[in-house]
Amino acid sequence: IEQGIEQYSVARSMRSIDRADVALLLIDANDGVTAQDAHVAGYVLERDKGVVVIVNKWDMIEKDEHTMIAFAKQVRDDLKFLSYVPVIFISAKTRQRVHQVLPTALDVVASRRHRLSTSELNQLLRDAYDKSMPPTNNGRHLRLYYATQVGTEPPTFVIFVNDPELVHFSYQRYLENCIRAHYPFTGTPIRIILRARRNEDQ
Repeated sequence: IEQGIEQYSVARSMRSIDRADVALLLIDANDGVTAQDAHVAGYVLERDKGVVVIVNKWDMIEKDEHTMIAFAKQVRDDLKFLSYVPVIFISAKTRQRVHQVLPTALDVVASRRHRLSTSELNQLLRDAYDKSMPPTNNGRHLRLYYATQVGTEPPTFVIFVNDPELVHFSYQRYLENCIRAHYPFTGTPIRIILRARRNEDQ
C-alpha cells in the first residue's frame, strides 16, 4: 500500500510539473535527497522547467557558517542541478525564509521569459570565442558565425557554426556559462541548438 501511495504521489507531481512554469522541489533537511526527490528532479530537467529547490526543517539541523553552502552543493550534486538553480533553506514551523519562496519563483519566471538582443548575444559569444578558442579537430577549426535567441520558456539559442560536430560538449557548456555570466537566467535551463552554415571561407 505504501509503495502504491508513493507511486501515486510521484505521478501526481509529474502531472503538476507538466502544467507549471516553475517547479518548487521540497526537500526534507533531515532526510536529504531521496530517490523520489531525484526521480522528480530528473523529470523537471527533462521537461526544461524552471525550478527552485526548497529545503524544509532547516531549524532542526545543527549547523555552523559553512553548513548551508555545503548542503546546497550536495543537493545540487545529488539532483544533477547546476549552480543556476536557487536553493532556499526554510522552516515551515518557524516561518524562517518562507517569505523568500514566492519572490524567488517569480524571478525564475522572469528569467524564463527574458530575451537577449541579437547584438549583445553575438558580442558575448565573440568575446567568449576570442578568450577561449576550441582545440582543432583533425586540423579543422570551429567557427562561430552568428547566434540568435529563437524562443523563451526555456530560453533557446541557435548558434550557426561551420560544423556542429566540431563542438565538444565541454565547449558548449563553456558557451552556456558565458551566456549566464552575462545574464544568469536564474532557475531555468537554457537550450543551445547548433546549426551548420556554409561559408566560402570555412
